[in-house]
Amino acid sequence: MKPIFTLILIPLCTITLAQQKQYEPNQEYPYGRLNPDAPEETADFNLLIGTCDCKSVSRNSDGTWQDTVKMEWQFKYIMNGTAVQDEVWRENGMMAGSIRQYNADSAKWYVSYYSSTVVPASLPAWSGAKNQDGNIVLYRDQKAPNGANGFSRLTFFDISPDGFNWKGEWIAEDESVIYPFWKIFCIK
Repeated sequence: MKPIFTLILIPLCTITLAQQKQYEPNQEYPYGRLNPDAPEETADFNLLIGTCDCKSVSRNSDGTWQDTVKMEWQFKYIMNGTAVQDEVWRENGMMAGSIRQYNADSAKWYVSYYSSTVVPASLPAWSGAKNQDGNIVLYRDQKAPNGANGFSRLTFFDISPDGFNWKGEWIAEDESVIYPFWKIFCIK
């Protein structure tokens, strides 16, 4: 009886593994595909899927803007089309990325960020959602350099089939201060 059970189990496992990879990136779909069983909000990043040429500019600690840096930003579906991963390659050698998962129970995106410049003990994470204007807005608690309580706000905006823009801002708790610290402009 044991050999019959083994013969039945092996084909079932093979089908399950193939189904788990059905929407993964492959030769035909290099950026993967959206899984139709994923929460519909997983498509919030659909227009960003692919590779963009971007220009990035961020602030120095004295408040002045650094020189513009060219970068490539690539988005793809992962986890069998139920999550989104992005990867960044900057001309200055810096690499970074994020894993983006949508939680239907909280109606929020949860985004974990990693970078080649800093390897923290735990990854920083932002959460948020797509708003009525079609912007994707993410927040994370963050103190200002002077110790004031506030948030890091990351916003994807002007999203279209041709590209998108992105900005990082520090926001005071009462929103009386909004300080942009990073801007990225991308075209496909």
